[in-house]
Amino acid sequence: MTPSRIFLYFCLSFIGGIFISSMMGILLGTREIFLLPGLIIGLILLSVFWKYKKFVVIGLCLLFLVLGIWWHQAALLRIMNNGLRIYNDTGGEITLVGQVIEEPDVREENIKLTIRPENIDGKILVTASRYPEYQYGDKLKITGKLMTPQEFPDFSYQDYLAKDGIYSVTYWPKIELIGKNEGNFIYAKILSFKEKLRESIYQNLSPPQSSILGAVILGDKKRISQEWKDKLNRAGVRHLTAVSGMHVAILTSILMALLISLGLWRQQAFYFAIIFIALFILMTGLQPSAIRAGIMGGLFLLAQHLGRANISSRAVVFAGTAMLAQNPLLLKLDVGFQLSFLAMMGIIYLSPVFQKYLGNILAMTLAAQVFTLPILIYNFGYFSLAAPLTNILIVPFLPFLMGLGFVFAISGAIWQFLGWIFSWPVKFLLLYLTKIVDWFSGFSWSAFFLEISWIWLVLAYLVLGLVAWRISEKQKLKFLEY
Repeated sequence: MTPSRIFLYFCLSFIGGIFISSMMGILLGTREIFLLPGLIIGLILLSVFWKYKKFVVIGLCLLFLVLGIWWHQAALLRIMNNGLRIYNDTGGEITLVGQVIEEPDVREENIKLTIRPENIDGKILVTASRYPEYQYGDKLKITGKLMTPQEFPDFSYQDYLAKDGIYSVTYWPKIELIGKNEGNFIYAKILSFKEKLRESIYQNLSPPQSSILGAVILGDKKRISQEWKDKLNRAGVRHLTAVSGMHVAILTSILMALLISLGLWRQQAFYFAIIFIALFILMTGLQPSAIRAGIMGGLFLLAQHLGRANISSRAVVFAGTAMLAQNPLLLKLDVGFQLSFLAMMGIIYLSPVFQKYLGNILAMTLAAQVFTLPILIYNFGYFSLAAPLTNILIVPFLPFLMGLGFVFAISGAIWQFLGWIFSWPVKFLLLYLTKIVDWFSGFSWSAFFLEISWIWLVLAYLVLGLVAWRISEKQKLKFLEY
């Protein structure tokens, strides 16, 4: 076994430990007893059979499995022992001073602020009036009632926020501004630049075109109306407006193909694509989902540049392990992380098969959709029959929309008249996209709801994993025969 393969086994064991712990929940008082057998067996294999490489690897894998379980349990304990939780649901008002640490989430009727209080570990999500406006870096004095995030029958808002370290919420508190510009200077400038791009888009385009372009190039998917979210879902192209590893991988592959066709060497095109990924992440305001997508997509692009599919899959696993080491709650609670990881695996293993019958971009899109379909159905219960047709009609135009969208937004931020000129080709592409979505989403057969249990989810990925393994083995045989 090569060192990279051994390291891959360690990473998979660590991820497996986090997965096991995610399924069990917190083990109050029994964590040590549960972890002890794996720890003892792993140490025995290392100490008694240290001359045999396979046993040593197995022993280390067991230790990494135990480490994954322990690391996830530690994260759950941090949630339980969070200093803010003792104030939740007490019914009394509390006064805290804290800083806005993320870009405010502006809605039509309110604004959501992520606050880190002084001298208390944790974060608070504040829902406040739309005006007056608050910015990243503002220091606020907040007086209100803290509550535990709600649990809904088909959605855990508590888990959704917990993955980001938020365990308390407050609605319509009294807010007093006591300081400005106290955040990171560079991040504040990035958000300021993003706001100028956003103004350029919304001044020259009307909904839903403006909100769709904002989601595609700035990550502003929350600004898309619920009506159009439903239409995008029914048409099977909602993924085009989400920042994910698949999104970045497809876009950089498109860019690579375009640059090579223009006469650049592959190495030159590769560096341009890496710069594009960095620019894309910056333009989204360094959103965590965009950073994760950029890491996934960048490593995939690097491995593809080196020319080996097995390196691609290992690079994605290594990236996923690093992200889970930083935040083990992502594996179960962050659907975006799951979709990025699975989409990348689909692109790596299935797109070579689809490329025999489809173009490269459509093959990548279809491969990613096949691998993410079970988790999408499990989480959202949505299955689009129109997706193959709508993706064939829309995806080939996506690079032009992104490229022209970037040019339009940046030029409009510099000079409004120039932005107005560049907005016309973007309007045409967005009109085409919205007409396709509007038409296909209107059919009664375009989509339907389907609920599946976690057992069917596991079986689906066992089958997909087996198919991916068989395809990989066939590719190896072809290489050897050649």
